[in-house]
Parts: sequence; C-alpha cells; structure tokens
Amino acid sequence: MIRRHFLKSVASAPFVTSGLLAAPPSGKLRHASFGGGGMALTDLRALAQSPHIEVAAIAEVDASRVVDAKKLFPKANIYTDWRELLDKEGSSLDSVNVSTPDHMHGAMGLASMDLGLHCYGQKPLAQNLSECRAMVEKAREKKVVTQMGIQVSSEFSERLTVEIVQSGIIGKINRVHSFSNKKWGGNGKLPDRNDPIPEGFDWDSWLGVAKDRPFINGYYHPSHWRKRRDFGTGTFGDMGCHIFSSWYRALGLTSPSSLTSHGPASNEYDWANDSKIDYVYPATPFTSDKGVTVTWYDGSARPPQEVAELVGGKLPAQGSVIIGSEGVLLATHMSTPTLFPKEKRKGFRYPRLKPRDHYLEWVDAARGASKQRPSANYEDYAGALTESVLIGCLATLFPGEKLVWDSAKLEFVGNKKADAQVGREYRKGWEI
Repeated sequence: MIRRHFLKSVASAPFVTSGLLAAPPSGKLRHASFGGGGMALTDLRALAQSPHIEVAAIAEVDASRVVDAKKLFPKANIYTDWRELLDKEGSSLDSVNVSTPDHMHGAMGLASMDLGLHCYGQKPLAQNLSECRAMVEKAREKKVVTQMGIQVSSEFSERLTVEIVQSGIIGKINRVHSFSNKKWGGNGKLPDRNDPIPEGFDWDSWLGVAKDRPFINGYYHPSHWRKRRDFGTGTFGDMGCHIFSSWYRALGLTSPSSLTSHGPASNEYDWANDSKIDYVYPATPFTSDKGVTVTWYDGSARPPQEVAELVGGKLPAQGSVIIGSEGVLLATHMSTPTLFPKEKRKGFRYPRLKPRDHYLEWVDAARGASKQRPSANYEDYAGALTESVLIGCLATLFPGEKLVWDSAKLEFVGNKKADAQVGREYRKGWEI
C-alpha cells in the first residue's frame, strides 16, 4: 500500500471515532484482546494479574483456541471479526492487546489507537515498515499509552546488559554479533492443494488484510505463518526484536545508515533460513567514533569461530557478542550476561536493579497510576527498534546489495525495487 493511501484509509475507517478520554487515575481498564489462544492467552493471563484490568471482549477466529480464555474470562464477549468488536464495543473500551499473527498487528493497532485506546502490541510492532511508522505517528497523535511485547526488555538479563555496556567496563563498542538458531523460514514450494476449512475456523477473517488464497491444512495456521512472507517476518522478525533490544538500548541507537544481506534470498512465498545481515549504525556516545557494525545470523548461520573464541570458544543457541575496545560481553538470550576476558569479572559488581513487570508497568501507566512511560513504548523506542529489524527482513530480498536507508523519508536511497517493499496492498474489503 502506498504510504499516503495507507494513512488516508486509516483516517476514513467507517467505525473509527477519535477523542475518547483515557481511564480515570487508578481506575479499571475495560480491556479487549485481539487473539484468544497462544501468545494472546499468555498476554491476557499476565495482564489479568492486575486487579485493574477487566477483560470485556475477545476477538478470535478459531473457536478451538478460545476455549481456555472463555473459562478464564466468562464475562468477556467473544467475536470472530475484530472490526465488529471495535464497532460494537470500542466506545466503552479503554485498552487492547494485539497478539495475533504479524500481518494483522498494524491494522488492529492503528484502528484501536485511532479510537483513543491504549495499546499493548506483540512484537514485531507491525509486519512492514509503512505500518510501523504509521503506528508510531498514531500513538503520538492520540497520546495513548503503548508497549511492545518484548517482555525480555524488562528482565534482569537485558537490563544488566544495558547497565554493563553503559558502565564503560568494556570500552567503546565497535562490533556486535547477534544470532538465533531458530529456522522460521521455508523452502519456497507452495503446496498445490485446497484443503477443507476446519469447523469453527473463520479462514477469511484469519487472512484479514492479506490477499485471498486457498486454505492449506498445517501450512499457515496455527504456527507456520511465521515462515510465510505475507503473514510473518521469519526468524529475524520473531526473535530480532528480543535479541537486538539489549545492545540497541545500551548504545542509544536509532536507524542504521546502511545494511547488506549476505545469506540466501527470501522468495515470493517464504522468508529465507540461514540469514546473515550486516548493519552499519552511526556513532553514539557508547560506540567507537566510526560507529558500530552489527551482524545478524539465524538458522545454521553462526558467527565465525574467532568470535566464539572471544567468549570461551562456544556460543549459546541465541544471544549477542558485544565487542568493545576494552573487553567483550556475552549476552546470552534470557541469561545473565558474562564479561570476557575473565579478568574483567574480578571486583566487578553487578548493579542492583529493582524488579519490573513489563505488563503491569503498561497497565499502571494506562490507568494513570504511573507517570512513567512504559520502557518499550512505540514512540520513543519500539518503533525505531522494529524498523531496524524490518529493514533487515526486507534486505533478504536483495542479497549482496548494499541498501542505504533514509529513515526520515521512509525510503531506500536510489532503490525503487526496495521501496516497493516498504508497505503492502490491503485486500479488497479489508482496507481500514
């Protein structure tokens, strides 16, 4: 979708009204969930730990995946079409969580924020760059409270990584290697069949903004959509927002100046496995004067052995090796970061950090009980972080080509083919 047309269509949505007031200070949030099973149920359970959340409505396209949510929240109204939920209940809601396949994050988040609803959105913030930028702008315009679901960013492991890097103990950072062994990609062969749609599953609503196609059992729903270009963002989109976040925050980064994919090419149907993508970021006070070079690897692609030797000779399945002028930090995903060489650990005291709940900090800010912005809000942090990841996903369509990114213009310098992938065209009848 052309960016101007995208924003215009959001503004002209038939069910959208704006200017709703936020919940009163310390009040209860009347809350709706887009998604009823899987990650959506995980999010709902976590949010409902707050006594200030009232789950009023749930939109779920698969009846088999909303059974547990119905038991936990028997008073919630259940919908198949999320647009109907907003149309009927939007004026009485205060907040939503968007916990669906990636391709629906943008449409659902934009429509909800346009109603003045506070938004907790799963990562990645959106499935493409145009939606991602529109989400940031909409959050700013409506002054709603937002949080992206990178809950690891509130865990001690990531927060320690930020504190250690910013302490200066490993000096100025010049190189980062980040990696995940997941293989959320495909082989590009689209099965030539049209399977019966299971009873209780609304395939049309599941497709949502994506183009119409036959249902293929086990190929898209409930989990393999991550591999498919029209619906997910591959391994990088699934794990990049988590694994990038520690050093991205620690170094105070914004947009990369350029990037190049050196791995296999993603094709028409699937994201590639075994990606290797080099980024160049401009200098900040925590990097070398020349900036920092970052490489992402996934699947079978791994950092070279000389990088592993810097951290004891063996790399974990997922994480980052952060290399500075005075030492190295191994930031294993969801584990305590480790300093190298070993001498760096002598006398070093890990900083004390107060516990932080990623979900409840958003609830408290949304209901007016806290004036502190959530740590992964769209406007100040999550939008730019997601943009970095989505640019990398897009780069896999153009292996070997150096892409120069102009964030202010939301375009690639002198590359119309890459620019054509910045947004998407919404399916007829599903424009928002």
